Amino acid sequence: MVVLVALGSFITTLLGGYAALRIGSYRYLVLGLAAGLMLGAVAFDLLPEALSQRPWSLFGIPAPLVAFVLGFLVLHFIEHTVGIHRGHGSDDAGNSDAPGVGILAASGLIGHSVMDGFAIGAAFQAGAGAGAVVAVAVIGHDFADGFNTYTVTSLYGNDRRRALALLAADAVAPLAGAALTLAVTIPHRLLELYLGFFAGFLMYLASADILPRAHAGHRIPATLACTLGGVLFMLMIVGLAS
Repeated sequence: MVVLVALGSFITTLLGGYAALRIGSYRYLVLGLAAGLMLGAVAFDLLPEALSQRPWSLFGIPAPLVAFVLGFLVLHFIEHTVGIHRGHGSDDAGNSDAPGVGILAASGLIGHSVMDGFAIGAAFQAGAGAGAVVAVAVIGHDFADGFNTYTVTSLYGNDRRRALALLAADAVAPLAGAALTLAVTIPHRLLELYLGFFAGFLMYLASADILPRAHAGHRIPATLACTLGGVLFMLMIVGLAS
């Protein structure tokens, strides 16, 4: 039953990736929307989830927040020391010097999708009502995951075949996560650190890279509206689970 419900996440993830593929000609609007979805995911989903279980502290600071800063700084360090960063004002199709960054970001989204499926399974263990609410939220959320997986993979110079392969992996991930609930329990401390680190990673991509690229175009008001729309969409989806 749980795996069948997670099939809805499989479908919406593919739909999100298809949407990113089909509206690719509106490059700056797509980037603005992707950045908004990422910012919303960090603020309303990843960090609150990482901090929800009274996490352990490091020098009095919650460990997930330390991991958040570390995730931000790790990508910042990689981008500016390996020399993969290009000027944001260019109109190139992506950062073809950094396909690994796109793959790493997509892999993080895939890992998060595994946990989405895990969340569905865990919620159904608590009761059918709780499982249904969480499933609706996750299914909507995975549309954004699919959209971001395809967009960020392509943005950093990966070809369409690789982007579609990662999108397919992201679509299967919730099914795998739901199946895992039958046999595996993820340690809370490890999960908290992962969520914090990945939130910092996404925050850097959204604020330091994707948003500057989005606003290098000539449709500034429309791009701003797409970014705001992405944030509000994530707020609405996460709110369904509360």
